[in-house]
Order: sequence, then C-alpha cells, then structure tokens
Amino acid sequence: MSLPRSTVEWGVFALFVVGSLAAGILGSVATTPNIPTWYAGLVRPPLSPPTWVFAPVWTTLYLLMGAAGFLIWQKRDHPAAKTGLALFGVQLVLNLAWSWVFFAFHAIGLAVVVVVALWLSILATIERFYRVEPLAAYLLIPYIAWTTFATYLTAAYWYLNPAWR
Repeated sequence: MSLPRSTVEWGVFALFVVGSLAAGILGSVATTPNIPTWYAGLVRPPLSPPTWVFAPVWTTLYLLMGAAGFLIWQKRDHPAAKTGLALFGVQLVLNLAWSWVFFAFHAIGLAVVVVVALWLSILATIERFYRVEPLAAYLLIPYIAWTTFATYLTAAYWYLNPAWR
C-alpha cells in the first residue's frame, strides 16, 4: 500500500473518495425530506439509533470505501483487481438504490431485498479486494458490519410496519 505519489494518483484518489461520498449525497436526496414526515411515523425497531448517528457513520464509511477502492486501483494490473473494482461499483449502486427504495418509494419489502443484495455484494468485494490488497478488504469491514446492522433494521421496519409491506 502506498499513498498517492503523483498528481494523477491524487486525482484518482479524490475521484474514489468523492465518488463514494457522492453515492451518500445522492442517497440523502431521498432520505432527508422523508425523515421528519414518513420515517418519523414508522414503528421503530429495538436498537434503532437516533437519526443523527447515521450521517457521521455513513460519512466515515464512504471515506473508507473510497480509500479501499483507490488501493485496488493502484494495483489494477492484478488479475482480481478488475472484478474487484466492478463489484465495488455494484455495491455503490445498491447502496444508493437502498436509500431511494426505502425512503423515497417507501417500499420496505423491496428495501430488504436490496440490502441483502448490498450485503452480498460487499462480501464479494471484500473477498476480491483481499486477493489484491488485504488492507483494502480490511477497510471495508466496518462497512459490512454496519450493513449487517442496517439489514436487521430494514427487516425489522418491514416486520413492524405491515402497512408499508
């Protein structure tokens, strides 16, 4: 693992970090207007954290994702790197999709399906990243841990709010 060494590498690093953060920002477009209205009216599952917790946690996770993606890009000639980066893109799309499915479309049942697919894609990304650069895989461990918790929350919201199934 190495820090960016050239202007091009710093630019690519910035693209990975900003691109990851952009997924979060685009997701917040669906999330933010629905929190004080629709989301506030849902029955909350046990262990559901206060809403203010999500922004700092997700910001940290997006920064770690960006760094992990950059580490794999640095070793893009490795046979597993191309697949790893493709999986990285898939999990970012699913991450973004979950926010829209849950918050904008209020389709909690479909959100359960999306979050399970997200979890599986993160696991596949971790496995592929580990083959290329173990540190990149380790940087995604907090992400899959939080997504495991998010899977519980999504399923619990689905179970506790039958009107939104």
